[in-house]
Amino acid sequence: MKLPQIKYIKDPTTSDKLYAFFANLSGLTIFNIEFFKQAFLPPYEIEQIKKHMIELGVKTFPIVSIMGFILGFVLSLQSYPVLERFGATDFLPSTVALSVIRELGPVLTAIIFAGRVSSGIGAELSSMRVTEQIDAMEVSAVNPFKYLVVTRVFATTMILPILTIYVIFIALAGGFLAVILFESMSLIYFKNAIVASITFGDFVPGIAKTFLFGYIVGVVGAYKGFTADGGTEGVGRASTTAVVMSSLLILISDMVLVKITVWLWPSIG
Repeated sequence: MKLPQIKYIKDPTTSDKLYAFFANLSGLTIFNIEFFKQAFLPPYEIEQIKKHMIELGVKTFPIVSIMGFILGFVLSLQSYPVLERFGATDFLPSTVALSVIRELGPVLTAIIFAGRVSSGIGAELSSMRVTEQIDAMEVSAVNPFKYLVVTRVFATTMILPILTIYVIFIALAGGFLAVILFESMSLIYFKNAIVASITFGDFVPGIAKTFLFGYIVGVVGAYKGFTADGGTEGVGRASTTAVVMSSLLILISDMVLVKITVWLWPSIG
């Protein structure tokens, strides 16, 4: 399946990087439109979506576990001396929890997920493209976009919020272990302090935006892989650019979403 392309007449005075930027922007826009055109039409390939969710979860589980524990542990280690200067060490549990839940947990998990998954999707689909497996699927009357792209994007969109919630709990566990190195704080006190400090405006927006992050990871990786060219060199290029583009879009979208969140819930700004 060949997606429609916007043809540009390159001005000699235009830099190659600027030209490539607009070419990527138009291509990704068309790719997103095609996704929404096909996403909700039968067949729905539910089994393929489940399969990819399990694969992506298992593939990313070890690295996000380590990242989450280190995140909470280091955040506690760094925050304790600062709070101690002001005699505010009792606020350490809520400081760690708010930092992890509102921003660090969702964003860092998404970045790790992008590096692990977006590159994998890009490499896998680009390999299928350059070896003409996608063309063979079209000849066999199988819709490759539906089977290869839509299923993977749905899987990344749904699995990332689950991983993020898991990372938050692991980070809080790491934070508690770091806290007890400094002072004797009970687990019950640590838990109660966190529960007392967390509100709807802290937890829900942080988790909700990971659905968008997951979508970005899936659609960028699939776009780079599905439209790859240039033989074996194109495979490596698709994998690398998928990570760079998805990570950058995650950070940009996070900036926009934080602004929207503060606008909707001024009390948490």
